[in-house]
Amino acid sequence: MLRKKALRKIFITTMSLFIIMTIYLIPLTEKTLETNLEFEYITDLANSSIYLLDENNYLVKTKVLLDEDTLEDNILSIINNLTISSNSKFPDRLRAIIPKNTKLNDIIIEDDLITLDFSLELLDIDEELSHKLIESIVYSITELDDINRVNITIKGNPLKTYPNSTKKITMPLTRDIGINNEYVYNTLDNITKVVIYYGEDINDDIYYVPVTKYLNNNDNKDKIDIIVEELTTSYIYEDNLRSILNENVKLIDKEIVDEDLLILNFNNYLFDNDSLIKEEVLYTLSYSVFSNYSVNTISFKIDNKNIETVKRRDFNVKVA
Repeated sequence: MLRKKALRKIFITTMSLFIIMTIYLIPLTEKTLETNLEFEYITDLANSSIYLLDENNYLVKTKVLLDEDTLEDNILSIINNLTISSNSKFPDRLRAIIPKNTKLNDIIIEDDLITLDFSLELLDIDEELSHKLIESIVYSITELDDINRVNITIKGNPLKTYPNSTKKITMPLTRDIGINNEYVYNTLDNITKVVIYYGEDINDDIYYVPVTKYLNNNDNKDKIDIIVEELTTSYIYEDNLRSILNENVKLIDKEIVDEDLLILNFNNYLFDNDSLIKEEVLYTLSYSVFSNYSVNTISFKIDNKNIETVKRRDFNVKVA
């Protein structure tokens, strides 16, 4: 027995020295967005996103760790994080939206459809936040890979209107309902729905806020053209939201290859002062593109030179 313990200690010590020497000898390489994202994707498979309210009642995309053994338990964890409680672990300027003491009575999963049965407390919310409540639940739950549709019931009865509202709601719900909806059209002709991500500074960190805009598209522009135009020229009326793109950024051309790759060719204003693309710029553009296009890869070019390639899996975002 003592001999086995001694051999085990020798083995552990040897392996520890080997790992330390390996790490020490590996050359340092330049940190890039794709390296970061690949590392996160491989080592942090339990990452998901939920949508919390900020000070201006915008829903903000926020990372959470899901480490439960079953899909049902991870769903319960998401709902718990979205429910108001006294032990919130999120930044002070972000808050949960599901009313306090709301209980999740049941979870039923059928293929990509999930039914969530809540207690009556779910309805205890002001009408002005009732849409945000439903958006937060639907968008947070459909961040999960296998869930695309959500039914919401109250003590077994389907939810037919938004809480404390007369506006009807039709189940099942998908991301088609939009998030942080903004209606900026003048007529009902040629309306296009586009999801655009803005940046928000919270506690010295940048968070990303999706805004679903409904606007007139009389020129039949592609959504990527609208995204770039909105991020570089539109007036953002909320002080907390900002576009991270330089106002001089121009999309020179774009191409979809085999319905899976979107190539975007920009002018050199996509660079920052150090002739690099800021990580925040790639995030806001990539989140926006993946929310509007079914492609799985984006290739960023500047003046026809390949600069960066990103994958949908690294952003964990679905088409809205």
